[in-house]
Amino acid sequence: MRPKGKSRRMLSAGLSGVALAAVLGAAPAVPPQADSRHEAGRAPHWELKQTGTEARFRGLAAVSRATAWLAGSGGTVLRTTDGGRTWRDVSPPGEGELQFRDIEAFDARRAVVLAIGEGEASRVLRTEDGGTTWQESFRNTDPKAFYDCMTFFDSRHGLAMSDPVDGRFRILSTRDGGRSWTVLPTAGMPDARPGEAGFAASGQCLVSFGPGDVWLATGGGAATRVLHSADRGLHWTAAESTIPAGDPARGVFALAFRDRAHGLAVGGDYRAGEASPRAGAVTRDGGRTWRRSATPPPAYRSGVAWLPHSRRAALAVGPTGTDLTTDAGRTWRTVDTGSYDTVDCTPDFGCWAAGEKGRAARLEW
Repeated sequence: MRPKGKSRRMLSAGLSGVALAAVLGAAPAVPPQADSRHEAGRAPHWELKQTGTEARFRGLAAVSRATAWLAGSGGTVLRTTDGGRTWRDVSPPGEGELQFRDIEAFDARRAVVLAIGEGEASRVLRTEDGGTTWQESFRNTDPKAFYDCMTFFDSRHGLAMSDPVDGRFRILSTRDGGRSWTVLPTAGMPDARPGEAGFAASGQCLVSFGPGDVWLATGGGAATRVLHSADRGLHWTAAESTIPAGDPARGVFALAFRDRAHGLAVGGDYRAGEASPRAGAVTRDGGRTWRRSATPPPAYRSGVAWLPHSRRAALAVGPTGTDLTTDAGRTWRTVDTGSYDTVDCTPDFGCWAAGEKGRAARLEW
């Protein structure tokens, strides 16, 4: 979604060791060090990692506990391979005017980054050597298109989505790991509603699971919707979510699915000081229907991720804090008041978060 004259999301730092100890009971497995730390009275918590930059990172790709990529304002891309102790600036040269809002990484060497904006400001770049060199693989030439988010099913197949063009969301597809892209036909895409668009807040308005399922989150219109495709973006169905809309600043900002059926949605109103009631929703049928969280996050949230190996625990992040659910999104409680825009977790318990003023953190168990 295009910014409306002001910053669309503002986000502050840490995960205090308050309530996250509950995760240890919610997950079937934890890192070996977690049990001893828990016995010593130390719950899992965010540990800030110094990045050495003031860029705002809305793009985050967690590869493992050791390796993560960040993408943000000013054409900035950083990479760590030592758990955040050091960060290498691997920003594409000469691209300081770009606003990176999403990055997808396959390992420590291969990554694809999305720049957002109207017309040619929307671009995709790819690296195969850890960011030493970059190749531009897509530049949008349609002034009506504005790309928001990107997702990959595997190391070859991926999609990117644009706000509606001529009344329908536009989907870009790659079959070669982001080296080339093709605009998909819109015959299988439902008509967009007046004012409806996506939010380039955290790289999580387009998410996938497995070889073919993908979900697209919307806002800005009279009601929020989540669109679903089971065939990599060729045909879509739409369902209304319970998160309020009715304003260009409101809607679903992020999605997360732990399997084809169970998903979480978070969002609200990104404007500072504005209330965000019913900012969380859950689905148990792949997005065909959504239920409001009984106790939703207390404020706008822009990112959400399931915790590794857990069927019930997840984290949501936003400008005013981090929230934890241990009942698959039915209830949430705030466990930290620091500001993050996006969150991502890996199977080896590598949970990362990133946001404004160069903020990056890893969940320490």
